Amino acid sequence: MKPLSKWQNAVFVFGAVLMVVGAASSIVHWSYYAYVFSLGAVCYAVVQMMQRYEGNNFVVRRLLRIQVLSDLLLLLTGVLMIANEGNSFGLEWLNYVNYVQNNWVVTLLLAAILQLYTTFRISKELEKEAKKL
Repeated sequence: MKPLSKWQNAVFVFGAVLMVVGAASSIVHWSYYAYVFSLGAVCYAVVQMMQRYEGNNFVVRRLLRIQVLSDLLLLLTGVLMIANEGNSFGLEWLNYVNYVQNNWVVTLLLAAILQLYTTFRISKELEKEAKKL
């Protein structure tokens, strides 16, 4: 995989830190936690989607597609966090409680598990590929 440039790496780390701060500050009900997380998710996802793989390994390509799905889940988490601040979708109260309220935790958990899995598997597959060469 093509390595990240310095600015891409800085934006990537900045986005990851903002996501952690946003998710952690939701515990203390800081009013801007959803926006901090969303900004971090956008930075993180954009840089991760900019990474390119020029090889022919099918497994790595599949793992990168899973990583894109995880990025989309992170962005959906940001949208659900913002909607969690109030009834942004204009739903009836019962529907809002059933479908929106605090469901961002589920999408965040799924995204984190997929990120963790793909990160370790991609590094192992790239090591295998490097040994073959």
